[in-house]
Amino acid sequence: MKEDLALYGGKKTLNKEFKWPIFDNEDVSAVTEIVSSGNWGNPDCGGIVEQVEKEFAAYCGSKYAISCVNGSVSLRLALIACGVKPGDEVILPPYTFIATASVVLEANCVPVFVDIDPNTYNLDSTKIEEAITAKTKAIIPVHFAGQACDMDAIMAIATKHDLRVIEDAAHAHGGEYKGKKLGSIGDAGSFSFQSSKNLTCGEGGMVVTDNEKLYNIMNSLRNVGRVKGGQWYEHHNLGCNYRLTQMQAALLSKQLTRLEGQTQLRNENGLYLNKLLQQIDGILPLVRGLGETLHTYHIYIFKYDKSAFNNLPKREFAAMLAAEGVPSFMGYPEPLYKQPLFQEKNFMSYVIPEEVDYTNVTCPETEKACYEDAVWILQHAMLGSKEDMDLIAKAIQKIKEVACE
Repeated sequence: MKEDLALYGGKKTLNKEFKWPIFDNEDVSAVTEIVSSGNWGNPDCGGIVEQVEKEFAAYCGSKYAISCVNGSVSLRLALIACGVKPGDEVILPPYTFIATASVVLEANCVPVFVDIDPNTYNLDSTKIEEAITAKTKAIIPVHFAGQACDMDAIMAIATKHDLRVIEDAAHAHGGEYKGKKLGSIGDAGSFSFQSSKNLTCGEGGMVVTDNEKLYNIMNSLRNVGRVKGGQWYEHHNLGCNYRLTQMQAALLSKQLTRLEGQTQLRNENGLYLNKLLQQIDGILPLVRGLGETLHTYHIYIFKYDKSAFNNLPKREFAAMLAAEGVPSFMGYPEPLYKQPLFQEKNFMSYVIPEEVDYTNVTCPETEKACYEDAVWILQHAMLGSKEDMDLIAKAIQKIKEVACE
């Protein structure tokens, strides 16, 4: 009966608060130590900031890491360091957070949207080449939800067309593709440490790279154009103060010690939940086994077929699932190119070619994900127990039984 559902007054299936972020006294002490020192700023990007950069680079298997204020800036630093010029085109998926595209606009470049693979919700590598023009200079593959993109194919395309690859790994801390950490495969890899991310210090970002030239440029750009060995009031590049604070760095260093264990747990729970949900008609987990050797499950995504739920709209299903105690929702309501920013070309003072027009852009798989299929479960739920995964599946089955009465 409808009244059995928590949304209508029934008992919740899952009665648990999934804590995030996870911390202990060591985290508090690390930040307290910085506060007590009185040395809060770090204009030289040394000390604990430099330490956590080295720790994160080592974790990713990269030579260098540059910290900054957030993941949007880390993407922008990488893009500018890769040498894009006004009017250049950058290929990216439309199923991602707005920052992936807005930083391209902020570099006076043109986002070119390529549809997603319906099996993974990542950039469809088979559709990239048809979008390449003489103006294309870079590709930003997004390891969406923590699932690795088809990096072999993307790197081959980039090599063939002399393009730069900047991995948007904001969802992918600790994830792996064929044994390599995500973010370490392209020319640069960008990470976010915003509060919802699998690795967080509240805000913050990081770029990893093996390219010393890119490293030196990004290091200068995030520190108001200064260069190593230069004078304090000596500015070589058009940079800004994008520096991470010592308090954030101290917290991040402690959080990093937990990341591998948490990633392994999310991956194990994701595999287990896949098996459970595959048994429910109308529910289809996204495909694995395409190169990822470790999935971070920043978001656990499944595809919802309303025809198996008596045509219950996705929005209503998602509301019912959340009410049952599952940290979930319906995901992005529309593709990026449908946002007013692109439809109305509200590009402010950025110099984007007049002929650029997004009103006729169509990416069918992305639209299907937004409007019909995709339902998200948030990452902190993936740190639960196997019993919690059982209850997630039970909640979905409960909704199905009521919907199909």
